[in-house]
Amino acid sequence: MNPAGMNAAMNTAERRARLVRRHLLAPDVRAADPVAVARALVALHATDPATVYLSVATRLSDPAPAVKALDRALYEDRTLVRLLGMRRTMFVVPLDVAPVVQSACAVAIALGQRKLLLQHLAAGGTVDAPDLAAWLAEVEESTVRAMAARGSATATELAQDEPRLREQITLLPDKPYGGTSNITSRVLFLLAVDGRIVRGRPRGTWISSQYRWSTVDEWLPGGLARPPVEEARTALVRDWLRAYGPGTIADLKWWTGWTVGEVRKALAAIGPLEVDLGGGATGLVLPDDEAPEPAPPGEPCAAFLPALDPTVMGWTARDWFLGPHGPALFDRSGNPGPTVWWDGRVVGGWAQRRDGEVVFRLLEDTGSDAVAAAEAEAARLTGWLGDVRVTPRFRTPLEKSLVE
Repeated sequence: MNPAGMNAAMNTAERRARLVRRHLLAPDVRAADPVAVARALVALHATDPATVYLSVATRLSDPAPAVKALDRALYEDRTLVRLLGMRRTMFVVPLDVAPVVQSACAVAIALGQRKLLLQHLAAGGTVDAPDLAAWLAEVEESTVRAMAARGSATATELAQDEPRLREQITLLPDKPYGGTSNITSRVLFLLAVDGRIVRGRPRGTWISSQYRWSTVDEWLPGGLARPPVEEARTALVRDWLRAYGPGTIADLKWWTGWTVGEVRKALAAIGPLEVDLGGGATGLVLPDDEAPEPAPPGEPCAAFLPALDPTVMGWTARDWFLGPHGPALFDRSGNPGPTVWWDGRVVGGWAQRRDGEVVFRLLEDTGSDAVAAAEAEAARLTGWLGDVRVTPRFRTPLEKSLVE
């Protein structure tokens, strides 16, 4: 970081202008295709399958073909890849970013989760084997072979081919939410974070959360490159600073899921500049990126972002764009629901009712222009969704109240 001290100040208005432009939230800066959207945001949050499509549609210059375009990028051209990454979370990323996320995040996750599964097998499992690590490695290899033989497979089909996937473990026996389950999903998770298998097409529509699995070599001929971990972490932090800077070390620690030491090491390789965010906070930007961002052309605009959208999830400190609205728009675990944006800040939330209508509620007085823009956006989204009904995986107070 710059030893000479902070080079510039960056106030909240400037940060919001950056957010609108770099996160494609204004009509004049929207993207032409889903890959460009994913690249602008580094990664599309994909825990809830609908989030990916809604995040892309609201940022495309022409949202009408968003579902077909995204399906083509994911399942035909395969220029986008669905994988586990930061914070053990599902993301959709551009193909060239996938190896970076794999090395920077998934490798460490795999080590920890394999150790945890072995502990569960030893403590509360049904496996009778002298070497559990060797037994698990054998099951993993057999599962990959079964998948390769089928070309693609569901978890149920793989458990038929490899019966050891139905071995059971008991989790949290002293807790009311504990219980016994088979290891199928845990083994597939390990193979996924190891970069050996990938989620392919969903079994249902674009809002389905059940997928067929393929080996990475079948899905991506040649597999994924394996850049060195430190090199990958530096690249990922550089991408984050480009899309989300200025941000703090705490923001990066939360977003990546790394330790403070790992974040600092990646930053040291970049040499970011420090900027004064006001109130005693110091933000980081890429070298030569401290200049004010020009506001997007045209009037302020409204944007309806879905639950778990990457923009809302980009920082752990959100007051500068969220204001006091967190209790209404986040659930108790900290998951954001659908949000209404105006001029780079959150001003309310939205939901889809059972009849398909998208409705919203503004949580502050933003003026008649904002109300009119939100009404137009709600109508546009209602038409775009058509017969599809979207319910966020994590329900928030405002979203639930809008559909009651």
